[in-house]
This record gives sequence, structure tokens and C-alpha cells, in this order.
Amino acid sequence: MGEAPALLVDDVQDGALNGLELKNVTCKTTATVGDKAYVIGGADDGTLSIEVQIFDRSLGEWVRPTVRGTKPVSCNGLSAVPLEDRILILKKGSKPDDQIWFLEIDTQYVRQQQKILGSEVVAWSKGVIGNAEKPVVISGPSGVGKGTLISMLMKEFPSMFGFSVSHTTRAPRGMEKDGVHYHFTEKSIMEKEIKEGKFLEFASVHGNLYGTSVEAVELVADAGKRCILDIDVQGARSVRASSLEAIFIFICPPSMEELEKRLRDRGTETEEQILKRLRNAEAEIEQGKSSQVFDFILYNEKLEECYERLKKLLGLDGFITAPPKSGPIEIDLPMDHSVSKIDNKIIINCISSGEKESKNLIILDVSSLKGGVPGRTRGLNFQAIGSFSNGLNGIDQLS
Repeated sequence: MGEAPALLVDDVQDGALNGLELKNVTCKTTATVGDKAYVIGGADDGTLSIEVQIFDRSLGEWVRPTVRGTKPVSCNGLSAVPLEDRILILKKGSKPDDQIWFLEIDTQYVRQQQKILGSEVVAWSKGVIGNAEKPVVISGPSGVGKGTLISMLMKEFPSMFGFSVSHTTRAPRGMEKDGVHYHFTEKSIMEKEIKEGKFLEFASVHGNLYGTSVEAVELVADAGKRCILDIDVQGARSVRASSLEAIFIFICPPSMEELEKRLRDRGTETEEQILKRLRNAEAEIEQGKSSQVFDFILYNEKLEECYERLKKLLGLDGFITAPPKSGPIEIDLPMDHSVSKIDNKIIINCISSGEKESKNLIILDVSSLKGGVPGRTRGLNFQAIGSFSNGLNGIDQLS
């Protein structure tokens, strides 16, 4: 529990304000969902982050929630649009890639965190126009050829696929660079982020943690590429249990005899290591076939044939060269704009000043949102209308 500045109380308690900048405070807005009024805006302590306070009308009390996700930095003004389980926030005077955010208030992630902490939780997620290609999770026992298949994909389609950079708590070795070979981090930090749900999968190896963060996968999508995750069966099971929508493929050898032959032909392991890999492979193959984690099982008997089947699964069998990919679409909102809502459409009335004032509309469609904390919120669609029309009826004015 906590107290809000006195000048906020009258604003919030007077009635159900939605998306309006508070009359007594600059750079703050409020959104009402049920009995709760969410006051969102620049922190009073002079920091650059946007803070959140909640006034629970049923209790007549102010609540300062635990905030998850990456907080957006402060700005020159905010518009807030309540949706079913989150609040759309439009930042005024920000860069195009920093203007659309979502404050999650009742999503699955928020409910999970509330259950863990036993207190009020909200979470920030950046909004992204359009969708990203589903990541591809590829698993299989050592020696099955999955690394070779992935290398073939990367060579033929270099602009289409990318790898996420894993995190580890071990120290860098030799010429390893932070952010290139691994994201090197402290164990206490990684353990905290694991508890906050920021990792898709992780494992402890010789006392050090290794894992794939949601953010690492999102960065590949932000670059306009499709992320490939080369992980073991246990890691694939963790990813399947997460909120990430992916395609899961298990690469299987034609037989254990053939797998043993391939391992011996490599000439890189001792007899003891080969036998250990074969024991592990038997367990992985059994899990891969029976765990219902994987969408597809490919048998790598002949490499070229297996590669062609892999491309077909990914919808690439008809491509001679990969189509160019681009990063996320961005909307550059002018400082002077107002926001309205009708059904699942957010209508942004933009007014650009100059020698000749011009007006236009941007319509955001929020009916197909995907993802969210701890990653991006994708699935936003938009339409820009150059000539402003006064013929829109039944619109709920928000700011």
C-alpha cells in the first residue's frame, strides 16, 4: 500500500477518467478498468522512467504495484487506451520505435507473477507493428547432423535466419566477446531474471548457468529474421511450456548403428565419450518421439534429402533465393494528436503544423495481439488515412 500525491487524489476520485492527462499533473494519464484506476506517467522523483500507481475504488486505497518488464522512459505526454487485459500507451514526443507500449494488468504472465508474489503486479511490453515469423526449435542427439542442416539453412538463406545469443554465468574464455559469443552475466542476476520468467530455457552445467532469454529471441525478430534455436530435448520442453509460439523439429538418425558409425567416423572422441553419447542419444530419441513436444520428426538418412524435407516444412522448398527481410514497421506520431476507440480499432487523429495545417488518421487494429511480457507485443495492424473525415460516429473519445 502507499499514498499518492494529494493533487492526484481529486483527479482520480472525481470519476472514471480514461486516457486523459490529469488536470493537476503534467505527463501523467489515467485509465480505469473495473474498480481500479491506473495512474501512469513520469516519476515524481525526477527519474526518467514511467511509474504506475493504482487507486482501488472498492477499498478506497492507493496501491504501488510490482512492475515487471522493461519500463519505458519518460516523455512529453501520454495517451492511455484500456483494452481487455492490458492498457495501450501512446507516448508523445518519442522516437518512432518507442511510441507504442502496453501495460499488462491481467494477462497470464501477470497472473502468474501475482500468484508467486502474493501482491499486485503490472508489466510493460513494447508494441510492434506486424508479426514475426515463428522461431524454429531444432533438437536431436549428438552426431545426428542437426548442426550441418542448420549451417545449410544459414548458407542458403543468410538474410532469413539468425541465432539468438545465449546467456551464461561463466567467465569469458580466450577471445570470446560479450554479446557475440554469449551474454556474460552474474549468477544472482540470471537467477532473478529466471524467477521473473525472462528465460525460455536454462540449465546448470558444472556450476554455471546457461540459458536462452526471451529478449535474445526477440532481438532476432526485430532484425527481420527468423530465430533458430539449437537446443536439447529438455530445453525444447521448456520452450514448449513457455508463451513462445514456435515450430519444433526433432532430427532422428535412421538407426542407432548408423549414429554410432557417424560418431566413430568423426574421430574426435574417446571410446568412453562415444558410449556416453550413445546412451544419451537413446534417451533423447525416446523422449523426442514420445514427449509430444515436437511438431515434426525428420530422419536424417541422406543429408540432402533430409535438408529438402526441412525446407519444405519451413515453406522454403519453392525459393531459389530468399526474399529480403526488413525490421519492424514504425509509426511516427506527431506531438499533437488525439486518441479515440471504437471496438478493436484505435483511431489516432494526427495534426501536423506548418505553413498549412494538415490532418490525417492512423487506425490501429488491436484485435490480433500476440506475445507480451517478457517479450514484445506483436500483431498490431494499422491503416493511415491521408484525408481527415468527420464522418466517424460512435467513437469513444479518450484524449
